[in-house]
Amino acid sequence: MTAWAQSLIRISNYEVETLQKRLAEISARRATAEMRIAVLDAEAEDERSRASMDAHASMMLAAYLHGWKSRKAVAEGDLTALDAEEAGARDALTSAFEELKKFEHVAEAARLNRLMAIAKRETAAFDEMGLRKRAV
Repeated sequence: MTAWAQSLIRISNYEVETLQKRLAEISARRATAEMRIAVLDAEAEDERSRASMDAHASMMLAAYLHGWKSRKAVAEGDLTALDAEEAGARDALTSAFEELKKFEHVAEAARLNRLMAIAKRETAAFDEMGLRKRAV
């Protein structure tokens, strides 16, 4: 494999690995955002059950739910943004992987062409040796 092909493959591998790390980071942030929404929902249920038992908490429930809705809206907005970022990262990873495969294919084709050229030279050398033996 030629040096240029090795360099291109190494650079492409690095790009694929970087994008895989980015995608893993986005997935971790997405899981955190989903967990945050689940915690908000659990807290709201806890406050509702507490309000059903306590008159003072019952009076404050409407204010709590108003704040809860805005926090949940922010968390869902973050999740939507992460979904878009994840889709973009997946697309970038797909194209980087395709690019890597193209470079690997070109390098393999160059290697096979080199082997075929060597085989042709050997065949030509053997043919020449055979012709010389006949001439003698």
